[in-house]
Amino acid sequence: MNIDIPEGRDAIEYVWGEMIPGIGPAASRFSMAVYAHTTLGLREFEAARLRIAQINGCVFCLDWRTERDGEKVEDGFADAVAQWRTTGAFDDRTRLAAEYAERYALDHRGLDDEFWTRMTARYSQPEIVELSMSLGSWLAFGRLNHVLGLDTVCVLTRGPSPSGTRADAT
Repeated sequence: MNIDIPEGRDAIEYVWGEMIPGIGPAASRFSMAVYAHTTLGLREFEAARLRIAQINGCVFCLDWRTERDGEKVEDGFADAVAQWRTTGAFDDRTRLAAEYAERYALDHRGLDDEFWTRMTARYSQPEIVELSMSLGSWLAFGRLNHVLGLDTVCVLTRGPSPSGTRADAT
């Protein structure tokens, strides 16, 4: 870990909840809101989330799978995300979500008219904004956890899923 955590304290709770009280809890609420209030389908949501996790290298995020109403993406989904350009496992929206995640993280200035034509043909304006906010959350907070060394000790807080049941979220 790259920061000091008081002995006996949970690293995630301390950093996200107490260390910077004016920022950490607000960041945590935003992060949880991405999971609790999404309108995106599970596969496109997970394709985007996992692509950011692959880019960030966040150990916990790579292992995590979002669950909705008892459903998760299939085994091998993460491998398909890594091969989003060529996989036969994705429909157009899922493939585009993975592409957007990668370009958002690595080449946001290269999001050209051709990309936006494809994006707006498959996603509504509110969905694009929602996906963009989600990507920003995962990019920032997954990278924060990885850089500080928290990703190997990450225990997620509990928050409501879109179905109203409880689901983990960072």
